[in-house]
Amino acid sequence: MSRWGTLALVFVAAAISACSTSPAVEIEASETTTARTPRITDDSGRPPVTFDPCYDIPDEVMEDLGYDAGSKELEDMPMGSYTFLGCGYEGTVSVPGVLARYDLLVLAGNVSLDEELEKNGTIAEETQVNGRRALLEVDPSTRDTCRYFLQTDFGMVGFSRIHHKDHAGPVPQDEWCAGFKDLVRTLETFIQA
Repeated sequence: MSRWGTLALVFVAAAISACSTSPAVEIEASETTTARTPRITDDSGRPPVTFDPCYDIPDEVMEDLGYDAGSKELEDMPMGSYTFLGCGYEGTVSVPGVLARYDLLVLAGNVSLDEELEKNGTIAEETQVNGRRALLEVDPSTRDTCRYFLQTDFGMVGFSRIHHKDHAGPVPQDEWCAGFKDLVRTLETFIQA
């Protein structure tokens, strides 16, 4: 399993129990459209996932935010009773003691924010991102990781960032989410649901 497959598994496990991932597929080009038939649907009766992170977030935006759009990988998870469409990105090159590197996974799923809150309420804090209802999750057992889940018409979009340390020793927990909400605010503007 690729490192993105592993990250995706951890991320979805935070949202839904008993998940498995499909292999990652690299993407060569991006396309942006507002009316697209979802790439994957499920038989759950849940709404189709109408936001596709790998196609609805422009590559130049990700590059401007410090992520390598050329490294993005599809992370799709059709589960039968729900679906997640995902995109993984590698962050900038790290300069020890100067610039930390972050990897990012964006998952759009037809699981509700209330389901996520019910499952992970002990680590979730209610918040808002650009006026949109959201959850911030920092799980001490998932080191160096910060997650935001944003409510949508079809369910939710989750953002999971891993902070790769630029020094010896652990990254202090209060640094896991440093500056992340600003990135999520920027990317939220591309969610049209």
